[in-house]
Amino acid sequence: MPYFSVLTVSDSCSRGAREDGSGSAIIRLMEEAGYTRVDYRITEDGVEPVSHFIREMCTQDVDLLLTTGGTGFSPRDFTPEATDQACSRKVPGIPEMLRYRSSKKVKSAWLSRGTAGIRGNTLVVNLPGSVKAVTECVEFLLPVLPHALEVLHGSVDRCGG
Repeated sequence: MPYFSVLTVSDSCSRGAREDGSGSAIIRLMEEAGYTRVDYRITEDGVEPVSHFIREMCTQDVDLLLTTGGTGFSPRDFTPEATDQACSRKVPGIPEMLRYRSSKKVKSAWLSRGTAGIRGNTLVVNLPGSVKAVTECVEFLLPVLPHALEVLHGSVDRCGG
């Protein structure tokens, strides 16, 4: 089974002022789906700390890095910029799909600035910071992950017709 890690991006969680519900939800859902957790970390908001942890966590043997938090309009929300800085290739379809499917439940989903990209052999996907939203997004993401990770690792010789 594939390996995953979780990076929670939150000033309050990194200071210990709030418990990390969204990171815990991701771990539970991914493990229930048969994925194996490699790492779990919490960092403060901001481009530099987030991009540092993305780069560091992608050096491990991990197929998927899911971030949670820092994707909104707050003055300290820079997870998408940090992800773009750390990744060599963008994967625009995943966040488009997450926003579209989430918008069927809540219109504010269109305000998410989350992105996705590839760093080395790791797919990095930004998820929202709320437990409800992250739970829905993981459920939307799970059906596309097996093929995405197979292609990323060169396990598929040919895609499409």
